[in-house]
Amino acid sequence: MYKIAILGCENSHANHFLKLISEGFYPDIEVVGIYSCESESAQKLSEAFGVPVMNNYDSLRGKVDGVMITARHGDNHYKYAKAYIPDGIPMFIDKPITCTEQEAEEFMGVAKERGIRLCGGSTCAGYPNTVKLAAAVREKSVGELKGGSLVCPFYFDSPYGGFYFYAQHLVEIMTTIFGEGVERVLTTRIGEELTFVAQYDGFTVTGKYIEGCKYYSASVYGSESMMCEELTGYGDSFKNELNDMLALLRGDKMKKSYSSFVKPVYIMNAVLRSLDSGKWEQVGSYKE
Repeated sequence: MYKIAILGCENSHANHFLKLISEGFYPDIEVVGIYSCESESAQKLSEAFGVPVMNNYDSLRGKVDGVMITARHGDNHYKYAKAYIPDGIPMFIDKPITCTEQEAEEFMGVAKERGIRLCGGSTCAGYPNTVKLAAAVREKSVGELKGGSLVCPFYFDSPYGGFYFYAQHLVEIMTTIFGEGVERVLTTRIGEELTFVAQYDGFTVTGKYIEGCKYYSASVYGSESMMCEELTGYGDSFKNELNDMLALLRGDKMKKSYSSFVKPVYIMNAVLRSLDSGKWEQVGSYKE
């Protein structure tokens, strides 16, 4: 039996994980503690699923086999993770992995040094239609790739990190479908819409954020045809994320490199730099 803690349970993701575990889908995982900076959120989950509430996020150092960090505010992710890095245990980190490139680089540096294996990111990357479009690009079902477009919600002034709160969803859908090779971005904002053009080698992808909209969509344009899908329904996304965490607990290798894990952080920050400068901004990357 693997003992884990869930740190930061203000959003619905912790609920999904606890529900799957409580329903017996993961008999090898036991949640021995939950923590939230919003105590009411933790208490509600404790009453619903019978899991203990931790006094602080670092209360179970040295006592768990892994942690799942699902805080609503991305600024808390590395802070919570840092407390458990000396234990060398695997970690699930929700979106956004971090909000700043500096934190991303420090996080990956210590994770690599201590052999911390990571999983996580945006649930939307695992939506059935995201996976379908990624396969279409990979298998050239639409011919040679000519570009694409995406639409997702965002909350620019969210109290949970502003732009970063939802921005990684669109970015990770994009990198899942079109790859991580974004070279630079150009951003504009008109009213409640923020739009960026991501330049790849030989094609571009347009990402449009619409304040508070309730849908996600993605389109792929090829030399022979195109595909457009609304990205709806979680499918097995939360199961897939728990499967990834269980695999790490059992000793498996990371599915993604440290560089791939934090690539969305570099893209998000380039989008904001371009919004400020009005110019194309290069997208950085973590050098492993």
